Amino acid sequence: MTLHDTPRASGGASRPLAAGRGATAPAGADRSAARFLALLRIAIGFVFLWAFADKAFGLGYATGAGNAWTDGGSPTRGFLSGVSVGPLESTFQDMAGAVWADWLFMLGLLGVGVAVCSGVGLRISAVAGSVLMLLMWAAEWPPARHLSDGSPSMSSNPFMDSHLVYALVLIALALLRAGDTWGLGRAWSRLPAVRAVPWLR
Repeated sequence: MTLHDTPRASGGASRPLAAGRGATAPAGADRSAARFLALLRIAIGFVFLWAFADKAFGLGYATGAGNAWTDGGSPTRGFLSGVSVGPLESTFQDMAGAVWADWLFMLGLLGVGVAVCSGVGLRISAVAGSVLMLLMWAAEWPPARHLSDGSPSMSSNPFMDSHLVYALVLIALALLRAGDTWGLGRAWSRLPAVRAVPWLR
């Protein structure tokens, strides 16, 4: 008996093979993958939104109530003033607490978080979020074994860290159009401006 790629079911309808050469993944698997990507998108978006909310309102996790941005604190001062390694050490320290740096950092966190959670503008948010993550990677400078004062850097990997993983995930979400499931990606893509400028997708 010969197997065909699309054997006939009763009633003359064709159906794909469940396994073997030329078989395609079941529709259920595609839906499960799309839902998982949507869940991953919301989770990554929440990482950015939570960082924004904690720094803006001092929710008591990374930022205490008295150090909140709304209380006059600086979202960048604590982290950037503590940079003590890497070729951009002095640059980051000079940026620490600058008003323009605070605004760019906070707008970046909020914009990327809202876009990724809602599933709109994933290409732009992937670029913006990746740049933000790369800057934070450079501030921590994982390749260094020692800080400027000679103490151990405590780096656990000379290259890959969570910032780069987040950047890769953001890029993957944009490429796979993860905003179309459990998000506003499809509706967003139908807007005239988005059709005219595909990069807004």
